[in-house]
Amino acid sequence: MVLVVAAVVLILDQASKAIVVATRPGEAPVELLGGLLTLTYVRNPGAAFSIGTGTTWVFTIIAAVVAVVIVRTSARLRSLPWALALGALLGGSLGNLSDRIFRAPGVARGYVVDWIQLPHWPVFNVADMAIVGAAVGMVLLSLAGRELDGTVHRG
Repeated sequence: MVLVVAAVVLILDQASKAIVVATRPGEAPVELLGGLLTLTYVRNPGAAFSIGTGTTWVFTIIAAVVAVVIVRTSARLRSLPWALALGALLGGSLGNLSDRIFRAPGVARGYVVDWIQLPHWPVFNVADMAIVGAAVGMVLLSLAGRELDGTVHRG
């Protein structure tokens, strides 16, 4: 299940980025829903909030390590909620990792395509949504006492 969720997130992320890259460069942002949502094409050379723009290679390594840990952890998963959360985290990590590897200016230094903007919030993408959603889900699962093996500890 982890790999299925990861594949869906990765496909949605990369497909949406391909559409944005093909149709939005040089175009003005498009406001939707009365400005609640704006489509804005941004090349992000850093991490969240464009932090660490000169150290993209570090984020590349971190994303690769996260992917390996999730794949190894998935072998002992017996919890569907954890599989969904880890699959979303893996898919999001691979989505942004793909950008860092395959986009200019070069391997491990590529920019991430961001294109979704909410008022008073930095521009983000589908991979970012999956990562944040996974993080929230994992916190909630932990607080609820749900273990990776499917058991529930109440305390």
